[in-house]
Amino acid sequence: MANAILSNIRQDMSKIELSGLGIPLLVLLILSMLILPLPPFLLDFLFTFNILLGVVIIMIAINSTKPLDFSSFPAILLLATMLRLGLNVASTRLVLVKGHEGPDAAGKVIEAFGEFVIAGNYLVGFIIFTILMIINFIVVTKGAGRVSEVIARFTLDAMPGKQMAIDADLNAGVIDQEMAKARREEISQESDFFGSMDGASKFVKGDAIAGLLILIINIVGGLIVGLGQHDLSFADAGRIYVLLTIGDGLVAQIPSLLLSLATAIIVTRVTTSESMTEQAKSQLNNPMALIVAGGILVLLGLVPGMPTWIFLALGLGSGALGISMFRQAELGELVNEDAANQAEAATDPMQEELDWDDVDQVDLVALDIGYGLIPLVNPETGGQLLPRVKGVRKKLSAELGFLVQPIRIRDNLDLSPDVYHIVMNGVVRGKGEIKVGKEMAINPGQVHGTIEGIPTKEPAFGLDAIWIEPSQRDYARTLGYTVVDPATAIATHLNTLLRGSASELLSHDETQQLLDKVADRSPKLVEDLVPGKLPLATITKVLQNILDEGVSVRDMRTIIEVLSTESSRTQDADELTAAVRPRLGRMIVQSLVDINDSLPVITLNPSLEQMLHNILQQSSSTQGLVIEPTLAEGLFKALAENTEEVENQGHPAVLVVSPGIRPWLAKIIRHRLSDLTVLSYSEIPDDQAVKVVATVDVDVTN
Repeated sequence: MANAILSNIRQDMSKIELSGLGIPLLVLLILSMLILPLPPFLLDFLFTFNILLGVVIIMIAINSTKPLDFSSFPAILLLATMLRLGLNVASTRLVLVKGHEGPDAAGKVIEAFGEFVIAGNYLVGFIIFTILMIINFIVVTKGAGRVSEVIARFTLDAMPGKQMAIDADLNAGVIDQEMAKARREEISQESDFFGSMDGASKFVKGDAIAGLLILIINIVGGLIVGLGQHDLSFADAGRIYVLLTIGDGLVAQIPSLLLSLATAIIVTRVTTSESMTEQAKSQLNNPMALIVAGGILVLLGLVPGMPTWIFLALGLGSGALGISMFRQAELGELVNEDAANQAEAATDPMQEELDWDDVDQVDLVALDIGYGLIPLVNPETGGQLLPRVKGVRKKLSAELGFLVQPIRIRDNLDLSPDVYHIVMNGVVRGKGEIKVGKEMAINPGQVHGTIEGIPTKEPAFGLDAIWIEPSQRDYARTLGYTVVDPATAIATHLNTLLRGSASELLSHDETQQLLDKVADRSPKLVEDLVPGKLPLATITKVLQNILDEGVSVRDMRTIIEVLSTESSRTQDADELTAAVRPRLGRMIVQSLVDINDSLPVITLNPSLEQMLHNILQQSSSTQGLVIEPTLAEGLFKALAENTEEVENQGHPAVLVVSPGIRPWLAKIIRHRLSDLTVLSYSEIPDDQAVKVVATVDVDVTN
């Protein structure tokens, strides 16, 4: 058994080794032809193989649907060119050494081309060879070289736009990472291919020039050898060596012309799902063109002195073919008329039934930009917006505890060139104006001078700012300004807006993915909770409540444990949220102060707190905490004053109240005082040092 396995392994290795030796053997053969003399029969075989190779290459080029289907063509072109030049060297050696022995001294192939193709007339052969050189060098090779150069330049110029399209599709979720990687590789291969073709066309051009020089050298060398070494007359030397040289040149130029044509076909191909033959067949199938062309030939045939019958025959034949094709087209239209009418009715907007495909789904998060901001997205022009947006998404996902969905960036022609909109669920939630090519100098509140520029507002926090030239960056920083580039300004605005709307980013799908992630390590914990104790919708609402107050849901295991325990007591999402928060208290506090620092807190006067308790008990559960306007105004004013005072001292503003009123109080002041964090006494860890820095009281006697 072991011997059989080893034998199979050896066979597989030998196959691998042999399959990889083809090109090295070809290179070795080319070197041998340059150095060693070859017998005539082997030269005949190699000349025939060279012609076969040229025919095979041009057939592959014709039947390729796109250039990358023949991506190895530049390397094959180089090897085929070297093979042909090696054959030229080997045949030259035979012609000069044994040419005096007769027309078959350099092999039967060269003899056939020298005697049959050019009828033994070396002047005719020279003219035919010259015509082939003109066709190859001036027409095909020069045109293919120019097309290769233009396509290579346009392909490189189009790469940034193609990369942007891939990144946009990836951010929008249209394609996945594997598809994006494959498309990027295809773009890179396409750029490399046309760049290589631009260089490979120079091989063809050099080969054509080398063929002409080799012809001249062979004729001059043959005459010298025949006259000087073999005592031949000038006429005999000319007849023998010129015919052999012309035959050798024609044998080499035919494969050269085939490769030049293959090069031209590859670089002039328009990428479609059809081969060149299929494209030509479908596009030349034009009956009107054949009828008109046939009519013109008939008219020319009636001109005196013209070969009337030939013109009339071809003209009438072309017209008859066009009429036949026209009738077939009409017959096909009649046969398919009913189907066409049905299809037209199906596609008629007035008759077509609506379905769900006609309803577009809005993106969860999108960034619409005016066309003037497109350079910020293009990496080739130094645009940094894409990596900044990806960085925002990665940072938010890590801090919030769940994967934020991709943020789609799209250009919107309805916007002003320098304007951007941040859209959530189809609604514009933020907008700003950006000056590309400038930088934003933000006034943090205290600067030591002024700087020239365009006044503006920082979009994320509404701070005063100035658009300045990049050369003024260092000077602005010395004055105390915070300087950011346009991409960073947009990313900061996006980050601030998404962080404040974190609960809207989490849906049932994200909740299920969080549960699945916990289930990988604690399957029983999740299995007992969903759906037996709590539905997925309730868990989602609890997580959204936690995110609403700026708390991360990274500790999902703890959240699930609390929900599993408290689900037997209540199914209300708000009550479950209040039960979860104390278990997350240490994480909440550590987001406010360092682990060894005291927590500065603001408290309510006991009488005020008792008053709020009484109001809450008297309010209905549907109304929540309904406060008398005078009391509410005084409370908000006092809280705002104390919050500002505490923040001016460099401390976070934290209000601590009893657990009973914390949810309601946090809800009514969340949008009035966004910098004030409301905690309950139970949410502060027992070992956390606390320092009361202010006590809020409201005088409601007036």
